[in-house]
Amino acid sequence: MKDDYGERIPVRNIILAVIGLSALMSFALIAPNALQALRLLNLDKKREDRQKYYIDTAIKKLYKRGLIETITKASGEKYAKLTPEGKKSLLKFEFEGLAKQKPKKWDGKYRVVIFDIKENLRFSRDDLRYMLLKFGFVRLQNSVWVYPYPCEGAINLLKTYLEIGDDVIYMTVELIENDDWLRKYFKLPKK
Repeated sequence: MKDDYGERIPVRNIILAVIGLSALMSFALIAPNALQALRLLNLDKKREDRQKYYIDTAIKKLYKRGLIETITKASGEKYAKLTPEGKKSLLKFEFEGLAKQKPKKWDGKYRVVIFDIKENLRFSRDDLRYMLLKFGFVRLQNSVWVYPYPCEGAINLLKTYLEIGDDVIYMTVELIENDDWLRKYFKLPKK
């Protein structure tokens, strides 16, 4: 399966999304639901069998990596559930998808992310910088990053993923002094 940009979506991400959307899902229904999504592509039987194999393999790997777990109800029915690590993996997948979305026209406002993350959370701080850079932000100062398009949802996902919500502030600003270099970098219209 491919995303809106023509890039392949890993089967494991589809499975995580299916499980994540349903919070608790019957274990017996995981593979069929993922297969139904793939059937929309009108796959032939041989290809469908191959996809089922990939899905089964991906589910086993997700269990091994600790991203999903099985819960057995009193009735003996088994359910799959995302682990905390699985939820983080799904958030990262969603964040990467949002990073590809850009409006065709700039609204004339900048999005600024500022943060003050303590030294004992240095790895989270470094991850935040890396992911902001990957998203397309530009660093104004060590803890001040700017991007010209709306991305509040992506930043909220990132705060949740890194568990640093109170240490990060998202702002929409209309003016950044001497922004010619930013306009040139982001290929925005000149003043």
